[in-house]
Amino acid sequence: MSNSLGLYFNINTLKIKSEPAMNPIEHLLTKNVERVYPSRQELEAKLKQKTPLRVYLGVDPSSNKFHLGHAILLKKLAEFQKRGHETILLIGDFTGMIGDPTGKDRGRVPLTREQVLKNAKSYQRQAAKFLSFVGKNKTSIKYNSTWLDKLTLKEIVEIASKFTVQQFLERDMFQLRLKKGQPISLHEFLYPLLQGYDGVAMDVDVEIGGTDQTFNMLIGREMSKGKKVVLTTPLLAGTDGQKMSKIAGNTIAIEAPPAEMFGKIMSIKDELISSYFDFLTVLEPEVLKGYKKSLQNKDYNPMKLKLLLAKEIVNSFYSEKQAQEALQEFQNVIQKGELPTNIPEITLTRPEETLTILELVKLSALAPSNQAAYRLIEQGGVEIDGKIHSLPKKTFEIKQASTMLRVGKRSYLKINWGQKQ
Repeated sequence: MSNSLGLYFNINTLKIKSEPAMNPIEHLLTKNVERVYPSRQELEAKLKQKTPLRVYLGVDPSSNKFHLGHAILLKKLAEFQKRGHETILLIGDFTGMIGDPTGKDRGRVPLTREQVLKNAKSYQRQAAKFLSFVGKNKTSIKYNSTWLDKLTLKEIVEIASKFTVQQFLERDMFQLRLKKGQPISLHEFLYPLLQGYDGVAMDVDVEIGGTDQTFNMLIGREMSKGKKVVLTTPLLAGTDGQKMSKIAGNTIAIEAPPAEMFGKIMSIKDELISSYFDFLTVLEPEVLKGYKKSLQNKDYNPMKLKLLLAKEIVNSFYSEKQAQEALQEFQNVIQKGELPTNIPEITLTRPEETLTILELVKLSALAPSNQAAYRLIEQGGVEIDGKIHSLPKKTFEIKQASTMLRVGKRSYLKINWGQKQ
């Protein structure tokens, strides 16, 4: 096999070569690192000292699921833990109620404390895929309400006095809103100040975050009078090519079942294959170079590398056996048109009258919204008992005890019809 992989390979046997040994400090400074503020040299000097650093990652509990974008951040924090540094996973339960304005073209509706705590409940279990929460050097979990709840109005005003309105208005997202005539709430100015205060309250040496959090983290660095070093990681694009986020609906959850994770990775845009290999797998630079060379060949089918990518990522979160089963499921369902091995079932009360196709899809809850359901039907993405239906308002007559429904490429549901009420 050539370095460029050629045009054919056996996905069932091909495996990625692990990356070569690298100096631990060099790895911390370069692997999935976009930039270090004020410089990599300053962080390198801190890493060479014998005293362990206090490093933290803050997570916004606006959702109850971590996705592959979070995995990049959690892996970087785990690297520091493995090198003997003190690590903190900070849950922004207080700031989550304000709502991070970063990357939003409009203000986000703040969450209640109950919503925030409910979302954060499973974070330790999910983060445990990367971090250790037991033992001598276990990762600590902290909540920023611990100190932010105690701040007085006088203290908040004192913090705000250190910064100017101009500093905040320079942010692209606020400039965009001003041009569109959209409002900017005062509480959105408070978010970076409170996030910045987190690092001061915990007296940290390093903060890890995505490049979208650079402004907020640098505000915190200024508050720490330059003590805190900021390490940014690249952002992972979602299945649609945009930043992976719950709001965009383009995420791949780290706890998604193997077959679902495999299928979603297969749905990413071809131009994202290289970055997914870069950020989410472990491979030798020469191997990656070969992959990229193959992708540049106009006659090369990127599906081949995407299959390898999906198998490797699923393997990293589950096992080689489950990754192989997910691959087989994808090949059977998507490539051969067979039914999935395990199809979920529900029982619904049989309605008195016939249903429209749209009503049936809405009952199944397989579409995220009515609009999405309507669009899927019109685009031929809905199949009932093996027959495609493209008219949302066409009636469907229930003649059998059960109905096999497919919505989209991979979502199947068997509906068992109960007795009429």
